[in-house]
Amino acid sequence: MKRLIAVSAVLVSLAAGAYVLPGGSILRRMATAREEKHLSAFRVEGSVIFSSSGVAEAGAALNVPTDRPELQGDGVLSVKIPGRCRFDASSPDSSLKAATVQVSGKKRVEGKEMPAVSVLVAQVCAILAQDAGSVQDTKLAQEAYLQGLGVNTKVTSLARFGGEVAYVLGDPAEGKPQFWVYKDAFRPARLRYTDASGAAWDVRFVDYASPSTGDWMPRTVEVWKAGQRVLRFTALKADNRSAVSDTLFK
Repeated sequence: MKRLIAVSAVLVSLAAGAYVLPGGSILRRMATAREEKHLSAFRVEGSVIFSSSGVAEAGAALNVPTDRPELQGDGVLSVKIPGRCRFDASSPDSSLKAATVQVSGKKRVEGKEMPAVSVLVAQVCAILAQDAGSVQDTKLAQEAYLQGLGVNTKVTSLARFGGEVAYVLGDPAEGKPQFWVYKDAFRPARLRYTDASGAAWDVRFVDYASPSTGDWMPRTVEVWKAGQRVLRFTALKADNRSAVSDTLFK
């Protein structure tokens, strides 16, 4: 209860000193900011760290020991806009690889599925690889997607995330579905929702000011489950100019 009161107090204090845009305007500006990057495809290579319940899941998929608090490997995120995404995970301790592919909302797994990777792919595809043909259509598509996850896009407030002010779409109470957008640049910051199985997920997009990714991709994407981080993907090399093969998504 004290935590809920504290969160509410922060939201109220921030909102009191600033005008809070309605949800539709926030999503429209986010779609505009994304369109201005003129992205059609990108590839991001980096390190992936599994922790908490993610260790056992990744260990089973990659056939590596799980007697450790964290499991580190390599990750490659490949995206073709709109809506085609793939994440390949591997470990230096194993010859096995695993991948999750999503095309137009449909998921396919190569090897054994890692739930945290599937969540990363689903939300990166929906949030960073959405393009419905125009800013207005993309805004409407994002709005419908978020509402499908239970986010009340008509309710907005302000909060802080990673030291920055962010718009919060959705009921501000702890545990409610929410979508956070960095206020200054209208970039996605955070998505909180509960899936059909009752699992509470929190996907965080962190650091858009990295030399490795520029301002079009967050340097780090984290996936949290039930309040514990289960996956962190950190970009080491990113390319939004070279072609990404269609065969990756077939």
